[in-house]
Amino acid sequence: MITHISIQDFAIIKELSMDLHPGLNIVTGETGAGKSIIIEAISMALGSRADTDYVRTGCEKATVTMLVDEEGMELGSILEEAGIAEESPLILQRQISAVGKNMCRVNGSIVPLSFLNKLCKCIADIHGQYDHQSLLNTDHHLELLDLYGKEEIAPVRQMTADFFRGYEQSASALDQLQKRLADGERQKDLMRYELEEIRTTAILPGEDEMLEEEIRLMQNSEKIYEVLTASYDALYADESSISTILGKTVREFSGIEAYSEQIREIAAVLNDTYYNLEDLGHTLRQYRDSMNFSPNELDDKISRSDLLEKLKRKYGGSLESIFAYEAKAEKELEKIEHADEEIERLKKQKALFSEQLRAASCRLHDLRIHYGKLLSETITTELKALDFKDGLFVTDIQTGAFTAKGTDRVEFLISANKGESPKPLAKIASGGELSRIMLAMKRIIGDLDRIPTMIFDEIDSGISGATAGIVGKKLREIAKSHQVVCITHLPQIAAFGHHHYRIEKISDEISTHTTVTPLGPEERVEEIARLLSGTVVTEQARVSAGELLALSEAQC
Repeated sequence: MITHISIQDFAIIKELSMDLHPGLNIVTGETGAGKSIIIEAISMALGSRADTDYVRTGCEKATVTMLVDEEGMELGSILEEAGIAEESPLILQRQISAVGKNMCRVNGSIVPLSFLNKLCKCIADIHGQYDHQSLLNTDHHLELLDLYGKEEIAPVRQMTADFFRGYEQSASALDQLQKRLADGERQKDLMRYELEEIRTTAILPGEDEMLEEEIRLMQNSEKIYEVLTASYDALYADESSISTILGKTVREFSGIEAYSEQIREIAAVLNDTYYNLEDLGHTLRQYRDSMNFSPNELDDKISRSDLLEKLKRKYGGSLESIFAYEAKAEKELEKIEHADEEIERLKKQKALFSEQLRAASCRLHDLRIHYGKLLSETITTELKALDFKDGLFVTDIQTGAFTAKGTDRVEFLISANKGESPKPLAKIASGGELSRIMLAMKRIIGDLDRIPTMIFDEIDSGISGATAGIVGKKLREIAKSHQVVCITHLPQIAAFGHHHYRIEKISDEISTHTTVTPLGPEERVEEIARLLSGTVVTEQARVSAGELLALSEAQC
């Protein structure tokens, strides 16, 4: 619900603030006082297109700020899209400069106009000569009809959406599989060849690095053999080898180790070193003797390494990539070879969803036909009470392609005069007529519509005093579940308000500006008397105003 509006330098409004309340808020004033300008300012704050002509003459910019109590409005997900924290009250601000720059803010954060428009469609609906009329949006007609028959329609519509989603997913999966199968069939022989190539090579993990080391060893085996032989001879084989000398030293120390603990420790170290040296000599001899490679062995190793390098270049650059390609090709080949079974399963699934979707859509269509007739009859009755004496409201339902909402396209048609065939609302209804049609819709749909604030302008256009009383009563009824703001010049409507504001235009020698004044009980009587009598308010008009107010309250 809108709780406060502040307008600065907008058209003839220099500075204006007004608090709005739950229930029916009535706005009156003399012709030209600026009532419709306030609606234009509100419309701009709610995301309509703005024009530099709105900027007050001599000013740099026009600003409209609106506070919204968002309790029960569930705006969190929309705000989250733009990264805006959910705060209460919600602060909407729109600025337009004289040079055409446009600025939209929500809770202080700058947002695109498209986002503001999307957000505000959940906050308020303006009915009159402005472009917020959801009634003219044929996409909204289906939603209104489904709201009207919600108890029966909602579960069938949900089933329809589920079946449609299942059908689309099955159809998409089937299409992708068939395309993949067509591509796979062309590549199946190639994949089989490549798998055979990888499998027959029988690659071991890390084999390329192992081969590289073995080849380096073989290519340098002569030099390695010479070094190993010389080392072995120096350590062990010669008569003057280190092992021989160390053995003699160990034996000599064994003859004196009894004389000192320190000598025994040295003897033990010498003894360990001697045996370690013997083990090292044995290892050197074995390794040297194993260095006897034939040229054929080297050629085999080089050929094997070249083969692995070729496969690595072909399948990704490493042995790991070869193994990964092998696993992927095996899976893909398995899918291709078993694709017929999966295709058959998806075809059956698609056919089942298609049958379920058709049945659910037919049921949904029948329900909409039923509730469409009821809605047409009920709104036609309401319209007659709202001075559409020969009015006829028709819910036109046409079928088309399957969608998540069924096959139906819904459009509201109206015939305002006897003998005329029903036509789309946008083609024949004026602003005032649209307002009364929406009033009839809101009267019937009531709490099902989640938009909390309704703003009516021109609702009293072309209606008589008797009809105005009916309109006022219906506005009061709607105000039980919605915040309603109504601009009117008819006292019969104004008398039904919970809250009443008077708009006045004040001029001096320099400029003109508009003010708004909330009216107390006595001031309200005076304003309704003015509406009854015109420029000069008579005592009789005041008496009549009091009686009209009392009568209106009695009817509620």
